Amino acid sequence: MWKAVLEAKRVGARAFGMFLRSQRSWNSKSLDDEAAEKFQSTCQECGFESCYILPHSPYLMNLGSPKEGTLLPFLLSDSKSVYFPPYPLPFISCCLDVFLKSRAMLVEELGRCKQLGLTLYNIHPGSRVGAISVTECIKRIADGINYAHSQVPDVTVVLENMSCQGSTIGGHFEELREIIDHITDKSRIGVCLDTCHAFAAGHNLADEAGVKLMIDTFSKIVGISYLKAVHLNDSKGEVGCHLDRHENIGQGYIGLEGFRQVMNEPRFDGIPMILETPYNPDFEDYSTEIGLLYSLCS
Repeated sequence: MWKAVLEAKRVGARAFGMFLRSQRSWNSKSLDDEAAEKFQSTCQECGFESCYILPHSPYLMNLGSPKEGTLLPFLLSDSKSVYFPPYPLPFISCCLDVFLKSRAMLVEELGRCKQLGLTLYNIHPGSRVGAISVTECIKRIADGINYAHSQVPDVTVVLENMSCQGSTIGGHFEELREIIDHITDKSRIGVCLDTCHAFAAGHNLADEAGVKLMIDTFSKIVGISYLKAVHLNDSKGEVGCHLDRHENIGQGYIGLEGFRQVMNEPRFDGIPMILETPYNPDFEDYSTEIGLLYSLCS
C-alpha cells in the first residue's frame, strides 16, 4: 500500500486516491500494523498530508440496497417450467444481505482509514435498483453512514455525485443534500464532485461559464462547506447523457477549456483533485495529464 505513495510522488502528484482493498470483492485480508506504519511513514517522507489522500470504496458497496429483494421467476428455455434462481441477480433485485454487507464494509473501511491515519473516505452513495423510492433509499444510505460513524471515530465520509445513470442516487445535488440532512454528525460528511458525472448529469462544464454555474448551484443547494474533493475526468458522452464514461483530459466532450475553468476555480483551492482517467497508451503515465492540468492554471 505504501508503494502507492511513492508512485504518486514519482508522477508529480500533490494528492492521490487509492483503494484500501480489492474493489470487486466483499472479502479482504486485515491490514497489519506494520503495513499501516510503513504507509504513514512514507506519506510523511513524501510530504503527503492525510487531507490530500482520498481512498475510494469498492464498487460492490450499496448502502441504498432495498430491505427486501424479490426473486423474479425465469422461464426455462427448454421447457414451460418456471425457475427461481437461488440468489437475486444484482441488476434485477437486491436483498437485505447486500445492505448489511455494505454497512459492514464501510465500518471496516473507515477502520482501515483510521489505522492508516487517513481522514477522508469516498463512496458512491448507492442505488435503489428500481425497487424502492428515492426517499427511502436516501434514508437507508444515511442510516448506513450514521451506523459506521458510531463505530469508527474521526473519519469523514465523502459522497460522490453521480451521473443520473439508472437508479443511482446522487446525480442531483438535492439528493446529496437530503442525505446530509439525515446525517447525525454533519462535521463528518462531505461531497466529492466528479466532473464527468456532473457533465453527464446535465451540468455543461464545456460552456464558458459552466463550472462557475455548477459550483454556484452546488453552493446554493448543498453548501460549499461540504465540498471536500474533486474527481477530474473528461467525458466520453455528451452533456446530459447520464453515462458514467470517463475520458482522458481534453479528449472528451468537456474539453480543455472546460478544465481550464476547473483549474482556475478558486472554490476548488485547498482540496484534493484526483485523476480517474482511463489508461492511454499515448501517455507515459499520469504525469502527462498532471502536467497538462497544471499548464491550464493562470
